[in-house]
Amino acid sequence: MTRGNSSRTPARRSRPRTISVSLSDRGQTTQDFAVGIGVFLLAVAFIFTYVPSLVTPYDSSVGGAETAQANRIADRIVENTTDSSTPNELNGSLYQERFADDPENLIAELGLRANDDDDVFDRVNITIESLGDDSVDDADWSGGHVYDDQTAASSARIVTIDDDDGSIDCDPGCRLVVRVW
Repeated sequence: MTRGNSSRTPARRSRPRTISVSLSDRGQTTQDFAVGIGVFLLAVAFIFTYVPSLVTPYDSSVGGAETAQANRIADRIVENTTDSSTPNELNGSLYQERFADDPENLIAELGLRANDDDDVFDRVNITIESLGDDSVDDADWSGGHVYDDQTAASSARIVTIDDDDGSIDCDPGCRLVVRVW
């Protein structure tokens, strides 16, 4: 038996083709790089915004309603105790008569929420602080509930006080601070 040429030569195996690619012909394009960096930056931004909320204490923070209420009360105090042509100049005796008092008297004066038994739902502290070196006697110039550095919304106004008896020194000015919690 005679075998043909095909039987004597070993079977040809197909060799894998190799392709040489230069650096300018590689698969990553500028658009691929931009998309990758964009996804990476979004992931980093998400982590920085989400992780702090995981480690904050579970204390209720001050909301927008309390902040708006503090602003409203501060505006009402300045508007109701200014009796001169000078803006933000409070009448000292009128302020002490109306606002430097116990919290129950502030219900009608400031429009605080309360039930029929005069239990106040909104806690408010009103204080006048000196901007100068002299301190202010808190008993005469603050009113409302006692503020013990708890979380509260606050609003401040720079005012001067027309005080006949000279019990407060507002030189160069004073700060009216309203805190609501």
